Amino acid sequence: MAQFSRTWWGKKFIEALEKFTDSGRLGRGRAYANNGKVKEHQIKDGKVTAKVRGSINAYFGVTKEPTYTVSIEIKTISAADWSKIIAKLGTKASAISKLLLGEVPDNIEAIFSEMNAHLLPHNRQDFNTKCSCPDSSNPCKHIAGVYYLLAAQLDQDPFLMFELRGISRSKLQEELAKSSLGKALSASLAEGELPIDAQESYYTKPRKIAIELPQTPKDFWQGKKRLPQMVDLGEMSTIPAVVVKKGGDFPAFWTQDQSFLGVMEELYDRVRKSQFKIY
Repeated sequence: MAQFSRTWWGKKFIEALEKFTDSGRLGRGRAYANNGKVKEHQIKDGKVTAKVRGSINAYFGVTKEPTYTVSIEIKTISAADWSKIIAKLGTKASAISKLLLGEVPDNIEAIFSEMNAHLLPHNRQDFNTKCSCPDSSNPCKHIAGVYYLLAAQLDQDPFLMFELRGISRSKLQEELAKSSLGKALSASLAEGELPIDAQESYYTKPRKIAIELPQTPKDFWQGKKRLPQMVDLGEMSTIPAVVVKKGGDFPAFWTQDQSFLGVMEELYDRVRKSQFKIY
């Protein structure tokens, strides 16, 4: 079965749905999304619309595969409340830096909660959903199928959740950049920009260097300077078996569950004892 969400915010979106939606309907909706029953869907002006293939059921007189229209709207946050939330976000250095760099901080919901608001859906009242199918229950399996595709799209663009709540990505970043922390971050980013230096090749081109060759074979083998009679080996390692220990307990080539160092210590111990064994 396809995994419709891999990021933490996409998973949180589905977890929020599971809190107030029947698990059976969500399961059937997941199957609809997985089997390609959702023919098309689009998001425009904060509203999700989709065309979903229905099921043939001769018992109810449905002998031809129907197509149902689904619409999903998430309750928007008012402009006044957005101003308060943005002011709060502007005081959080970690949050504002990630948002201006195109990321969503993992504590975003905690910040919204401080303002008595929620970015992700919190309860059934956050949704206004409709489907043209005859099922009187809401959400039906067709709406649930679109839920899962929406979660998958949130993986690609987490700022979509802000748009569904009533503010575009560009507007959010524009307002955050006006705060004191936003101005400081924007200034540091501008300073860090380097001019683009065009290059003909990604690789360094080789260049010729003149080399002075020895005049006689004796000069080649012996050289102009006499080699040192003693070679300084440097300080000896104070750690025994440093080469073995360098890779750690589980080096890349080691596939066993037990520690590589433990096995080697046991092996060395056995070898050491075998030196004094009388045969």
